[in-house]
Amino acid sequence: MCAVDAQGVPALPPAHVKVKAVLADALYGNQPFMDGASSLCGDAQTVSQLRGNQKVRLCNRELSLPAFFARYPGVPQTIRIRGGEPVEVIVSSARVHVCAHGKKRFVIALKYAGEDEYRYLVATDLSWRTQDIVQAHTLRWLVEVFLEDWKLYEGWGNLAKQPDEEGSSRGLTLSLLCDHALVLHPEQLTRLEDKQPACTVGSLRDHCKSEAFLDCIRQILAADNPAAQFEELAKTVKTLFPLAPSSKHMSGRDLGRLEPTPSLRYRAETA
Repeated sequence: MCAVDAQGVPALPPAHVKVKAVLADALYGNQPFMDGASSLCGDAQTVSQLRGNQKVRLCNRELSLPAFFARYPGVPQTIRIRGGEPVEVIVSSARVHVCAHGKKRFVIALKYAGEDEYRYLVATDLSWRTQDIVQAHTLRWLVEVFLEDWKLYEGWGNLAKQPDEEGSSRGLTLSLLCDHALVLHPEQLTRLEDKQPACTVGSLRDHCKSEAFLDCIRQILAADNPAAQFEELAKTVKTLFPLAPSSKHMSGRDLGRLEPTPSLRYRAETA
C-alpha cells in the first residue's frame, strides 16, 4: 500500500518496493489525484470514495449514484476487514462512466451491517474483483490507527509545542525517529528476526519505562549508602512531578454577585 502526505501527494516508493494499491479517503476521490497516484506508483490500483451527489452515465443518461444503484440492488458478501474475522456486507458494483472523472471507473456501493445508507468506492483498475477492492479499502483505516497511537498512546499530540502545520510535521518527524529507535530494541529485534508480529510502540515504551525504573532500583541497592541515594531520588521525583492546583474547584475566584437586586424586583413583578 502507499501513503499520501498532508497535501495529498503520494509518497514515491523506493525502487525495490512494488505498490499494489493506493488507498485514500473521500477527500481525494477526484480524477487528478487518482490518475496521478496510479501513474506515480506504476499504474497501481487506486481506491477512494465518491460523494453521493456524483453522477454516472448510463445509456447517454446521467444518474446520481443512489439512483443508479437503486436499479442494481446489493447482494450479501463476506469479507475480512484487514484480514480479521469475516463480516457480511451488502455490495453492488459496476464498471461505469463517472462524469466528474471523464472516464470509466469501477464503482462499488457498500453497506455494512447496521448502516442505512451506502458508501461509494471508486477504483481505477477495472480488472480487479469487487471483493478484492472492498477488502483492500479496509486497509486504509490503518492510517487512522497510526494517528491514534501517535496522538493518544504515544502522547505526541499533547507534547506538540509548536502550532499549525509546521508543528505537526515536526512532531511527526520526532515520533517516527522514536519508532525507528524502538525497532532496535532487543525484544523487537528478536521478534522481527523470528518472523513474529512486532510489538506495539506503546507497549515498548512502557517496557522501556519499567526497565529504567528497575535499573534505578538496582543502582540504589548497590550504592554504598542506599538510604541517602533513595532520598536523593525522592527529591528528584518531587521536582519532576510537582502538585498543581485544580481550577475546577474555583477556590479563591470572584464568582460575581449571585443574588437578586431589591431595587429591580418591580421589573420582575410587572413582567
